[in-house]
Amino acid sequence: MHLDLYTDDQRMIRDTARDFARQELTPNAGQWERDGWIANAAVTKLGELGLLGMMVPDEWGGSYTDYTAYALAIEEIAAGCASTATLMSVHSSVGCGPILNYGSVEQKRRYLSDMAQGRIIGCFCLTEPQAGSEAHNLKTRALLQEGHWILNGSKQFVTNGKRAKIAIVFAVTDPELGKKGISAFIIPTDTPGFNVGRPEHKMGIRASDTCAIILDNCTVTNDALLGPRGKGLAIALSNLEGGRIGIAAQAIGIARAGFEAALSYSKNRRQFSKQISEFGSISNMLADMQTSINAARLLTHQAARLRSQGISCLTEACQAKLYASEMAEQVCSKAIQIHGGYGYLEDYSVERHYRDARITQIYEGTSEIQRLVIARELLEKSSTT
Repeated sequence: MHLDLYTDDQRMIRDTARDFARQELTPNAGQWERDGWIANAAVTKLGELGLLGMMVPDEWGGSYTDYTAYALAIEEIAAGCASTATLMSVHSSVGCGPILNYGSVEQKRRYLSDMAQGRIIGCFCLTEPQAGSEAHNLKTRALLQEGHWILNGSKQFVTNGKRAKIAIVFAVTDPELGKKGISAFIIPTDTPGFNVGRPEHKMGIRASDTCAIILDNCTVTNDALLGPRGKGLAIALSNLEGGRIGIAAQAIGIARAGFEAALSYSKNRRQFSKQISEFGSISNMLADMQTSINAARLLTHQAARLRSQGISCLTEACQAKLYASEMAEQVCSKAIQIHGGYGYLEDYSVERHYRDARITQIYEGTSEIQRLVIARELLEKSSTT
């Protein structure tokens, strides 16, 4: 007997996201990649379905349930269009999250309802040309003058950079304090001096707009400060668990799309008078692919359940993100192999899935950073026993 591990609400959210993905995303993902842009109507529909406010409580206009439902929804969206899942994950975890957890009542009232319902999309401006994994090594400066903050510097790899109306921006306010001298700001992207560069030309997730941001005497009032002055690094790092759960779920969705395409192809493609799925070499690959996807999902949902219960799960989230991201590339590679020469053509979706999968080992912490965190926790625990 199959044991259903999900609640009625979780299944409803999963099924809603799945229906939307199959009807609106899968048929359009290839064209959106060529356009370099997700259709505005699809983003609006995401908001109307409540899928952009899943981290925001009802009191602030959101549709919060729990992190398992969120992971299920991200997986379904990613299976339809990886770029749309990127938009959703970044907007939810590091767009809405910092405002929800550190914003004043006025800031929450001003932004969260519109963000949760998709009327405003958020972006997260932390990474700089010289500061990726070393998040505290920022060169962007914010100077307080007569009640206004003046920001100067540049940010790199900003997801939703072109589409976003609100940016969470990190800058050094007190250089002499080192890591404790970084602060966070909420900045509307139409603020003078907030300049968006051209979208980057990327290997994958091409419909997701990734841009550089140049801050040139970008001036905001003091109420743009998010959280206490000097708490920027803590704010930046506060949602690592949720962000990594989201990317793990995205990787699972991409892998599942590749697997499902390969399974279908193997049952329709005939060689030597029989379906290629009947050959042991192909059926073994399919078995391994399915097993790996299920293993990644279990890791991800374990981290999600802990997060929903308010239990620290950084190690579990890192393990899920590490395993799922590396699994996705392997599964999508096998999907291409099963397609043979056709898998190398843009006419078949597995080529796009393979390219999309690769980024999941890089953003929200590289695989090397995940291993560093996992090993550090492991060694710390072992030294106390």
